[in-house]
Formats: sequence, C-alpha cells, structure tokens
Amino acid sequence: MNRALIVVDVQESFRVRPLWAETLNPGVAEPVNRLVELARAAGDLVVWVLHTEPGSGNPFDPATGHVRLFEELGEPRPGEPVLHKTAHNAFTTTNLAQILTTHGVGELRICGIRAEQCVETTTRVASDLGYEVTFVSDATTTDPLGRFSAADILERTETVLRDRFARIATVAELEAEDTAATPAEVAASTA
Repeated sequence: MNRALIVVDVQESFRVRPLWAETLNPGVAEPVNRLVELARAAGDLVVWVLHTEPGSGNPFDPATGHVRLFEELGEPRPGEPVLHKTAHNAFTTTNLAQILTTHGVGELRICGIRAEQCVETTTRVASDLGYEVTFVSDATTTDPLGRFSAADILERTETVLRDRFARIATVAELEAEDTAATPAEVAASTA
C-alpha cells in the first residue's frame, strides 16, 4: 500500500497573527521537516496544503502574500502537489482524493497547524474515506481557545481521534518504525 504525508496549513498566515505568540509549538517546522525527509526517504508522496480565504483581507487572503509555506520548510520538490483549500478539511475544496487515488495511496500521515480544526477535520474525513491514518502529534500545533490551553486542545484532539479515526504517533516513533523496516518491507509498502 502506498503512503502519503499531508502537511496541512504550515503557512506564514499563522505567524503574522498576534495569537502565534501563544501557539503550543512555535518551532513546528523542525518536526515537520523531519517528517517530510522521512517521507521522501521512503518514497512516499508529500502533499502540501495551504488554507486560503480569497477576498477576506485577513492573513489567509492570497492578496496579502502570507499564504505560503514557512520559509524553513523550503520549496516543495517536483511532483509534490501544493493544494489551496477554502474549507477546513483538505478534501472538500481540492482534488486531494483524486491525487491520492492516482498514486494508489491507502495510508496517510497527517500533520500541521490547528490540531483541532483543519488537521483534525482532514484526519476524520480521510478515515471516513477509508484511508489508514496516522495523526503526527509533535508535528502539529495549535493555539489556546477560551479557557483551554493549546496543550489541552492537542490532548483532546488526540483523545477523540485515537483508535477511532487515526493512530497517534510522534515523529521519533515513525522514524524508529521506518528505520526498523527491512528493505523488502519498505519496497512492499511503496509498491
């Protein structure tokens, strides 16, 4: 079964907002980069997703220039789709499902920004569509909301997704799993 990494909304739009100062993991680019390199090394498809709100005038409006990947992530490689969504999940307003079907993908690793919003929603829809999903918690961040801290929100998100919609894992756990796989297992998982 082929696998893909879906990187959801790791974009400058979030960093220009005052709330970014309270995000759970302002260094989220580092674990995302590790996850991207792990995916590339395994021959997995990497899909980049950016949230847009055209005409809104806010940081998610493409006209502001903030709807772009974090600079630390570098440029997507040839063959790595960059999708622009206008809904919370990465499927509804993009051709993500078609791309995954074309590549024979059945397993997803998902990470990004706003654990309880776009990342969780994408995870739930992916599960409903029949994908085997891993939510990568330390390559995902969020902001506090009302009386709930960002850590509380991430914990709640992991709790409601765990064993219902996704497996929960860290980048280090996935690195250990992928390193422990024999070359034949890696070839079979990407065939």
